[in-house]
Amino acid sequence: MVLASIIFLVTLLFIIVQPRGLQIGTSAVIGAVVALVVGVVTVSDVWIVFDIIWDATLAFIGIIILSMVLDEIGFFEWAALKMAKLSKGSGHKMFFYSIILGAIVSALFANDGAALILTPILLAKMNILKLNTKTILAFLLAGGFISDSASLPFVFSNLTNIVTANYFNIGFSEFISNMILPYFVSVIASMLVLWLVLRKDIPQRVDITLLKHPDEAIKHQGLFNFSWLFLALLLGGYFIGDAYNIPISVFALGGGVIFLLIASYTKTVDARHIIKEAPWQVVWFSLGLYIVVYGLKNAGLTDYITQILLFLNSQSEVIAVVGTGFLAAILSAVMNNMPTIMVMDIALADISNEAMIYANIIGCNLGPKMTPFGSLATLLWLHTLDKKGVKISFWSYSKFGLIVTPPVLLVVLLSLT
Repeated sequence: MVLASIIFLVTLLFIIVQPRGLQIGTSAVIGAVVALVVGVVTVSDVWIVFDIIWDATLAFIGIIILSMVLDEIGFFEWAALKMAKLSKGSGHKMFFYSIILGAIVSALFANDGAALILTPILLAKMNILKLNTKTILAFLLAGGFISDSASLPFVFSNLTNIVTANYFNIGFSEFISNMILPYFVSVIASMLVLWLVLRKDIPQRVDITLLKHPDEAIKHQGLFNFSWLFLALLLGGYFIGDAYNIPISVFALGGGVIFLLIASYTKTVDARHIIKEAPWQVVWFSLGLYIVVYGLKNAGLTDYITQILLFLNSQSEVIAVVGTGFLAAILSAVMNNMPTIMVMDIALADISNEAMIYANIIGCNLGPKMTPFGSLATLLWLHTLDKKGVKISFWSYSKFGLIVTPPVLLVVLLSLT
């Protein structure tokens, strides 16, 4: 356990600090290789981990490719401008509308997609509107939080959702039926808590005349119009795949590639540029970090967690759900939600309580917001802001996350019971 823990902590430290520009996927793979060499994990463990994450990882790649193409044709910029115009100059309305936009994008294009695509767009619009630093930070913090807290309704909305759905054989329709209420509760609770915390930094009026007309953001009108139909067909495809037990990555990756080819044919986007810029490091990050954490599982970590979950399951349904959710949230905040979801899924395998499975997902999706390194989406979000010259310190982010996350998490977990 000591050796496995040291390898994990050093790997996580390298992922967070990124010394000399070492990318997160490279650090995770190095950690995995070390774990394999010293015998913390075996070659057969690597194949077990690959079997757990391949569908989730390929689906994520497909969703990101689709998001990047839509971004290139102006889809998200159009949506952001539309939301700004709808506010009619009210700063508070704009704040709420930006959260709603983030919630929709997170649900349909995954939390990481929301962090990667929307953050630069919102930051650019805030600068055009000549808002002060505190106001810009308030909007960005709200957008960063909602990207994870709203990643609940669909299997593809978060990597953690896909991993858990595959592990417990939860169908696409079944997942939606259980998570649609927590999704709406999470969005509403997030909006309320974020507004209460950040309201002093939100201006009463904003000069939206500085922004261009939403239609000016569209690069290809025909492709833009077609994208709505394509997204509807793709969503329908997920339901068809559910009926025939087809892996979600078939539709997510297939849809992303097909839309890329269509956009490339219209000469609206450069396919080679999209493929090159896709976050391939996430593939190595997922595989590498999961292998490192599997070493903790081999050392007995899941046995300890199972004992806690068995105790919770012996209590009332409310205690079981809330306890599971907060356990997953704390572990995610401390050791990242990607490894946490796998460890918790394994620990829950022998406990017959469906609500605890969904509580685990909610905890792993919201809990990471308590620390800057809790989720891949937050790491990507902070990295994107850093490249744009916006720096948020560890303590500033953690203070914000520890204030906002617990009340929202509690309310969402209670909606399961």
